[in-house]
Amino acid sequence: MNAGIFDELKKLITRAYAPYSHFKVAVIIRDKKGNFARGVNVENASYGLTSCAERNAVFSFVASGFEKPAELFLYTETDGFTAPCGACRQVLMEFDPNLPVIMLNRSGDEKRVLIAELVPLPFGPKDLDEAT
Repeated sequence: MNAGIFDELKKLITRAYAPYSHFKVAVIIRDKKGNFARGVNVENASYGLTSCAERNAVFSFVASGFEKPAELFLYTETDGFTAPCGACRQVLMEFDPNLPVIMLNRSGDEKRVLIAELVPLPFGPKDLDEAT
């Protein structure tokens, strides 16, 4: 893993807004051309309005005009590894079921999985086609 990405994630996580859970998350998505989109979690007193780092990064990725994500790096200040929540998994499946998700902990250790491994039975465009 690129040490520069790990260092950037550690800086990025300081921007997370997590006054309720105190659980900060930082994400960087890289595309095949070397472009990067970033996201942090942003909590809200009305918990349902909280926005996860992964979705914030995806929305920034799309708004920046990037085409296909190549890797997603997810960092939390924990000893273990934190996977994306269910909603974020579904959003990520939309872009590439073979997207590598690299989870990093505070020590810089990493665990790699494909998003499809985290979402074995996804809802997708084919499901919409069958409904019409």
